[in-house]
Amino acid sequence: MLENANLRTTAMGIMPHRDSRKALELSLSLDIPFWPQLPNFSFFEDMYVQTSENFPGIEIDEEKGRISFNTEKFRREIDHYFSLMGEEKTYEMSERYSSLFKRFISLDLSGYYAIRGQVTGPVSFGFKVLDEELKPIIYNEEVRPVLFDFIQRKVNRQFQILREKNGNAFVWVDEPGLAYIFSGFTGYNDQHAKKDYREFMSGIEGPKGLHLCAEVNLPYLLELGLDLLSFDAIQIGFVSQEYGESIGEFIKRGGVMCWGIVPANSSILSETSLDPYIKRLLEYWDKVSEYGKVDRKKIASHSLLAPHRCCLREVSDGLLPVENIEERIVERAFSFLRSLSSELKRIFLS
Repeated sequence: MLENANLRTTAMGIMPHRDSRKALELSLSLDIPFWPQLPNFSFFEDMYVQTSENFPGIEIDEEKGRISFNTEKFRREIDHYFSLMGEEKTYEMSERYSSLFKRFISLDLSGYYAIRGQVTGPVSFGFKVLDEELKPIIYNEEVRPVLFDFIQRKVNRQFQILREKNGNAFVWVDEPGLAYIFSGFTGYNDQHAKKDYREFMSGIEGPKGLHLCAEVNLPYLLELGLDLLSFDAIQIGFVSQEYGESIGEFIKRGGVMCWGIVPANSSILSETSLDPYIKRLLEYWDKVSEYGKVDRKKIASHSLLAPHRCCLREVSDGLLPVENIEERIVERAFSFLRSLSSELKRIFLS
């Protein structure tokens, strides 16, 4: 379904807005809208807290803005959790954990090429959430398999709900934590993660999507059983032969690359020309074409465009509250993104 991606636009789910109406309007202005996550609106919309709903052993301290894990609580709750695994609502978000999901799915979304959701991935969640000994739960052999299965079920339930609104729905897994697995300081390495992740992805319903804004190892990621990879294309700098070959093979297998090519920081506010971003993207594509043996039109047809990352932290210029600057950045990035898409479509698809 996503093979005819054709340079359409989407973006990261996390947005800086406190005004949920405005955030939703911006999302709906893209070719592939999504339900916004608004952590500045509520702590429960933090990506990790949001995903934690109904996971055994979780403790949330809203006042201190902290999510943690208690091993004894997990052991007390696990049997009850197992008894609820057959109920769909176990893996659905309540309104407390998302102010916009139900509003999003109440809309007529059938006219869009596709719609998208997002769920925090098991590796990121497992590294972020610490137990009572301040140890990441990804290291816990008792907890890890439950975590992977739990999040797989969350992805699938969200996909089922979104698919009722648009037949081209998909959910990507948000996984900044995959950048940590290559560190020699972690007890959960890239080979262990690859085995777990391929099994995890094999059970995902619909297109199997992955997103991360962190530093990426594209050849590794493209071997995880994906149909779509969304990544920060600005930070990779250049496409090496290894990267070009991997991307080329992925596209020839039908995969879609979502290129995060538009800045989502204060630099976008002064941008007036599309040329530097077109030039950078085409330089990437030339290398993919050269090393991966796939022409640029095929690359374009298997590409989506997005901002390079979400925008939640930006230094104030002293004239506006920080959140207003962050909102302006997102609005400008989305506008720039739509213009970039139109120009690249003119070049490759007209």
